[in-house]
Amino acid sequence: MAEKTIFKRIIDGEIPAKIVYEDEHCLAFEDIKPAAPTHLIVIPKREIASVDDVKPEDEAVVGHLFTAIRAVAAKLGLTGGYRVVTNCGRDSGQEVMHLHFHVLAGRRLGWPPG
Repeated sequence: MAEKTIFKRIIDGEIPAKIVYEDEHCLAFEDIKPAAPTHLIVIPKREIASVDDVKPEDEAVVGHLFTAIRAVAAKLGLTGGYRVVTNCGRDSGQEVMHLHFHVLAGRRLGWPPG
């Protein structure tokens, strides 16, 4: 049996997190190493390793994540703009093999990002 990711352990309540949004499909919480004044992680509760692992049956959940991101941004008053980022695979910087989106805000974000 594969070891649980840190995100699965947060979903299961084994590791505490500063949760800012939760519903039956996803969870949003503060990043423990923020790269901006506001840095959230938004994850599906369904275990999907990365964008490369999204299947047709995951379309509704992945679409729902973006609706949740919009709701969280509105709840937190991110009216000046925000960035949504995901990494796919180790070479891109993905450290946790559970699909997740970073929501960054609270300062001007430069381009290109990496």
